[in-house]
Amino acid sequence: MQLPESDSLEIQYLSRIFDNTSECYKFFWFQAIVTKVLEGKQYITYEELIDEMIADAWYMVVEYHLNLGPRDTLENLVHYLQQISQIKSSEKKDNILAYLRVCKDKDVLRQKRILTKNVPYRIQAPFMNTVKGKEWNVSEGELIAKINRERRLMYYFEKWNGLQTKICLSPEWFMYIDKNQAIIKGWLQYNMIMYLQRRNPSVPGIVDKLYPPQERKLEKVKKYWKLLLEIRPIYDIYGHIQLTDKDISIDHFVPWSYVAHDEFWNLHPTTRSINSSKSNNLPDWNIYFPQLAKLEYFSYEMIWKYDSVHAEFEKCAREHLNDEMVRRRIYRNGQDFLEFANALEEIIQPVYQSAKNCGFKDWVYDCEQ
Repeated sequence: MQLPESDSLEIQYLSRIFDNTSECYKFFWFQAIVTKVLEGKQYITYEELIDEMIADAWYMVVEYHLNLGPRDTLENLVHYLQQISQIKSSEKKDNILAYLRVCKDKDVLRQKRILTKNVPYRIQAPFMNTVKGKEWNVSEGELIAKINRERRLMYYFEKWNGLQTKICLSPEWFMYIDKNQAIIKGWLQYNMIMYLQRRNPSVPGIVDKLYPPQERKLEKVKKYWKLLLEIRPIYDIYGHIQLTDKDISIDHFVPWSYVAHDEFWNLHPTTRSINSSKSNNLPDWNIYFPQLAKLEYFSYEMIWKYDSVHAEFEKCAREHLNDEMVRRRIYRNGQDFLEFANALEEIIQPVYQSAKNCGFKDWVYDCEQ
């Protein structure tokens, strides 16, 4: 992806800031700068930028269980903050930032300071002529003094003052980022996706895991299961509770926060409270997959028994069944229960195991909750 040219700025240096990136910090630092520029801020403290980095990484780490890098301080800090704050994985970004502004936990402040040791300086290395090799290995105060003598940089530093050190965006770069924000965001997103895919080779839907989870549209699937409720009573697979059309919720058996899709074979009905209790955990396979297979086989039989059900299934399939091979394996006519259950297991089990390997926790429904 090409960045817009400029008569006064050397854009080729900006295009190299993510070269040879072995850690995630540069992406989040630059993204935080873009965010602050779009808020109209030219002077920004280290702490403001670090807080933005934490809030932007929150969903990737806590909600989606992405690996940000080997021994990654940002990832570790997010995990630690989630433990001490009990902030939910899908919390709004503004609320995460509000918590960070008042958090005075010593370990949080220590880890924030660690995050400022390299990235504020190293990210601008492509722009620099005089700071090379061992010249990086000096105190932060000395390094800031050296860097501030450079020309053409994106930003410069005020006197070093720990987390309250300020960067000052050059007016030309400030205007460039503001004017070309859409293209710059797309370029940043592309580079971040490439990095995260290398770090998470078995995880699907990386592009959908850069930002907070969005509300998913499952009305067609809900309407389908409500039609089946008219044929016979249906019981939730977790608590064996009879479902009603007034209290029906569609659950992703393997959590959406891992699969990042709404494919029909991974969706089934439950109650709102059980769905909320399950959250983005993995239901115990040995307990619940046999129940899921029985429920889905009932659905499969009704598809081929009633024209009205088949019609609703086709409406769902247009939006929620996007792999023709999967459709043929699971939903072809004429299967007995064992054939159907084996086909369903062959599709779901590898996805389930991969999610488990990524750290999604086992879950068993507790009727006492």
